[in-house]
Order: sequence, then C-alpha cells, then structure tokens
Amino acid sequence: MSYEIALKRVYAAFEEDDGSRILVDRLWPRGKERASLSLTEWYRDAAPSSSLRRDYHEQKISEASFQTRYRLELKESNEVLLPLMRYIRQGKLTLLTASRQLEHSHLPILREALLCALEEEDRGDRELASSPCLLNRHHSDV
Repeated sequence: MSYEIALKRVYAAFEEDDGSRILVDRLWPRGKERASLSLTEWYRDAAPSSSLRRDYHEQKISEASFQTRYRLELKESNEVLLPLMRYIRQGKLTLLTASRQLEHSHLPILREALLCALEEEDRGDRELASSPCLLNRHHSDV
C-alpha cells in the first residue's frame, strides 16, 4: 500500500490537499492562534521528549545522536504511532512542526517510523490496530 505523509512548518499556509494536519511538537508555536492553523489535532506524544529536544536545541548533542535517541524513544513506545497511523489510513497526513529546518527536525524520523510501522502491520494477518474506525479511541485506551 502507498501512504502519503507530508512535512510542513506550522507557519506555512493551509492547503486544501493537506489532509489531516497534525502538529507534533511538545511546545505551542509562538505567535500562532489555534484557529489560524487549521489543525486536525495537536499530538504531543509523538514529539521528542522535552529533555531530548532541549539537549538538541542547546547543542549538547549532535544531530546524529538526536536522531538515534529519538528513534529509540519511538521504538520504546511504538503505541504512540497508532493515532497517526489511523489518520494515514484515512488519506493524506501532514505533519507540522515549528522547527525552522524540516530536514533537521524530528519529522523525517517520525515519517520513517510511521511508514515502517504501517508496512509491518500490513504484512501481518491480524486485525489492524491502526484501523481508521478506531480513530476516536484515545491512545491511552490501547
């Protein structure tokens, strides 16, 4: 199956073909009112932990170390991917961040993790945990 996951800065204009627009940052973007973002959801749980984000922004760790540690965080709690996987199964998903440089943010890693999780689930012969019909189910219920 093919899935479309776009990456955008939260400051970029809304476009009709964005699909579900999910902000995946721990902190709210400066100077933005919620209504102006046309968000489907603000989902903090898939963002890097506060300590990891802080270490990276304060340049206490390298980009490579950040990427490795963020992948590990996602792997250790892969249930945080389920709500995002449910949106993807409904159609296009646009992941949003306030980071200035998308290619150096957590979004490419998150997209990669989501695509791998979807591929793994699609290969299985069990019922999909990320079925869109479970979209309104709170992630802590899983």
